[in-house]
Amino acid sequence: MIDQAIFEELLELLDRRDYRTLKAKLAELHEADVAVFIEEHSPDKAAIVFRLLSKPQAAEVFSMLDIDQRRTLVAAFSDQEVAQIIEELYTDDAVDFLEELPANAVNRVLSLATPDTRKLLNRFMKYAEDTAGSIMTSEYVKLHHSFTVGEAIKHIRERGADRETIYTCYISDATRKLIGVVSVRELLLARDDQLVNEIMQENVISVEVTTDQEEVANIISDYDLIALPVVDKENRLVGIVTFDDVFDVVRREATEDMHLMAGLRPSEKPYLKTSTWSLASQRMVWLLVLMFSGMVNGIILGQYEYAFTSLPILVTFIPMLTGTGGNSGAQSSTVIIRGMVLGEIQFRDLGKVIWKEFKISIIAGLVLSAINFIRIYISYGQNIALSLTVSISLIVIVIVAKISGAILPMLAQKLKMDPATMASPLITTIVDAVGLVIYFNIAIRILPI
Repeated sequence: MIDQAIFEELLELLDRRDYRTLKAKLAELHEADVAVFIEEHSPDKAAIVFRLLSKPQAAEVFSMLDIDQRRTLVAAFSDQEVAQIIEELYTDDAVDFLEELPANAVNRVLSLATPDTRKLLNRFMKYAEDTAGSIMTSEYVKLHHSFTVGEAIKHIRERGADRETIYTCYISDATRKLIGVVSVRELLLARDDQLVNEIMQENVISVEVTTDQEEVANIISDYDLIALPVVDKENRLVGIVTFDDVFDVVRREATEDMHLMAGLRPSEKPYLKTSTWSLASQRMVWLLVLMFSGMVNGIILGQYEYAFTSLPILVTFIPMLTGTGGNSGAQSSTVIIRGMVLGEIQFRDLGKVIWKEFKISIIAGLVLSAINFIRIYISYGQNIALSLTVSISLIVIVIVAKISGAILPMLAQKLKMDPATMASPLITTIVDAVGLVIYFNIAIRILPI
């Protein structure tokens, strides 16, 4: 976050129209800080500040702005300025930007790009959303397998300036097939007359253009990669996914999962920049679903009205039982969803997960029920039957809740749904209903009702 003193200094320079000094100050700042400064201003002032940036800095700043700000700037730019921005952006950033624009704006931007850039962008935009192809970039260092180390280093010096990363170089044969990788460190430590294919690593970790972006993120994380090559079905190198792109994916997916787990419709806009109506509509759908599903609890209570009419004290334990069940299910679903996102848990592990959650629920259930048995026995006139009813119900509810919390996200993924939809709100609602049925059925069999 930009320092407040620096922010106020820039603001003062802008108000005084001291653009020469402002330009020098902006050049000293990190691109992320400049983006924050621009986003705090009206479209006219934002455009003025943006025009003070150098071309390389402007491209970096532009890629860090939110989509609304980028749309505003593009609308205010001349054709020449739009063309310069699109040419300076890395391919993946340019594609992300174009995918968020309305059709007429996309046509304008593409018409202003050079033929080569337009062809490249059109090719990248054809890849399905959320795949490796949609987040990859074409700015990477590619070496021919016949290069010597000296030729490879010379090639990097000549072409590396406009590449997104040069730390890992990719080796291809005459048919563009990926056959190896080599790091700049290995090149610098090798003799100039050595062939690249003598020092390259042949076992290349790569993904296809259709690979899901979450899987790409997991691979980069698991293997500690700076970048991951992307190939087509014939193993021809078509691009790379860099670590910063994966970080954006992880953050976006994590935000989406958090929203779904809280019963919200996902949104990529910042909270303060989202309208009140939009925020309300995002929440209303799930609130309605959960409200109607919660009505089931009322129906269940109606079915067992005779039980708590004859023994009213039963009602006092309902909040504790349903609350504990909901919390137990939410714990399991959260752990399982995280494991699935990280690739630690697969659907084939369903049996192992159920068995582990069953053992956990037995331990947790016994501890909780023992404490409750003692509390109820002391507080309610040493009533063993009542103490047993609540304690046994608690054990069964915890078991059902934890196993349900583990199974439902895995079933959701198997059905091609987002596992996060089976998180806290939905699990709690389901467990509440099942818990009430369990509780009253146990009460009817133990207590004199």
